[in-house]
Amino acid sequence: MGDAEPRSFGLQLPDYPWDAMVPYRDIASRHPDGIVDLSIGTPVDPTPRVVQDALAAATDAPGYPTTHGTLALREAISGWFARRRGVPGIDPQHILPTVGSKELVAWLPLLLGLGEGDVVVRPRVAYPTYDVGAHLARATPVAADSLDELPEDVRARVRLVWVNSPGNPTGEVLDVAGLRSIVDAARSLGAVVASDECYGELGWGPWDPAEGGEPVPSVLDPRVSGDSHELLLAVYSLSKQSNLAGYRAAFTAGDPALIATLVNSRKHAGMIVPYPVQEAMRAALGDDTHVAGQKDRYRRRRAALVPALETAGFTVSGSAAGLYLWVSDGRPTWDAIAALAELGILAGPGTFYGEAGNGFVRVALTGSDERIDAAVRRLTGSGR
Repeated sequence: MGDAEPRSFGLQLPDYPWDAMVPYRDIASRHPDGIVDLSIGTPVDPTPRVVQDALAAATDAPGYPTTHGTLALREAISGWFARRRGVPGIDPQHILPTVGSKELVAWLPLLLGLGEGDVVVRPRVAYPTYDVGAHLARATPVAADSLDELPEDVRARVRLVWVNSPGNPTGEVLDVAGLRSIVDAARSLGAVVASDECYGELGWGPWDPAEGGEPVPSVLDPRVSGDSHELLLAVYSLSKQSNLAGYRAAFTAGDPALIATLVNSRKHAGMIVPYPVQEAMRAALGDDTHVAGQKDRYRRRRAALVPALETAGFTVSGSAAGLYLWVSDGRPTWDAIAALAELGILAGPGTFYGEAGNGFVRVALTGSDERIDAAVRRLTGSGR
């Protein structure tokens, strides 16, 4: 090999952000009543029995499953869109199950053929995997809440626009007019709009149908998309509403040409949802009762945490939907994280979601009732 320079392998991606939480987890774990982990937001409640039974019944699966998913699953997804998301008549051919939604978010730019020079737009405060997906394709991620914010030379290179409503971490919801504005602007550029809607069933207050509110709209809603799903993809996950994070159960639907491209690429790459998981998804999507029950749990936990955080000096911003409270108390993010860790509470740093997240902390609702009660006592000073 002589004096040749050693070759570097691997993509130059940022360090995984949650690794920075290790020292704060150590502090919170020393609390005499134990840690209350409200950071990553992993579900803690049981997977519904109807889903477990469907998985168990499908465990004899010696053959390869289809990448496009079973027709029965895709019909269940189409029915769910019509029943729960205000999107009637999606052809099952235009639906694709995926191995979790994070996988699709990370690989979508590459699977769509984006590359160097192309621009991927994501919200200013956003899930970091949108940027990672752009980097994997060697495209350029740009943070903007409106395409009108971008210089003309950047606008001309936009190929993919990520929408996240309800948003993670802010919990903000885009109404029909807001979504339609983004769709119209992106279509004028020939750009794809991918709408990450995995908290769509978890609206609160004016977005909570169980309390007289409106359902959170989907990008595929006819009021948004018009008479065509051209250049649109809706992305959804069952991790939160059905406690299926461990199953990696998600799907996308929309533009027939885009779905066909994704199906073909994923066939070549071997990106296939296991058949037992497909059957579990089908059962989950056909049962609204467990979704309502799980939402009731989160509604109660939210109702307990909001006043407790306010008593502790935090202001809750946005948070109209989803599984998080987006809060600030006037201190830099990491000072607030450290203060909460001293109370034995682990939360998510707002800086993980972009520069605009500095000064904020994300508090998840995904603790058991007992752990949420412990957090409430500590925040109100009655159980420090």
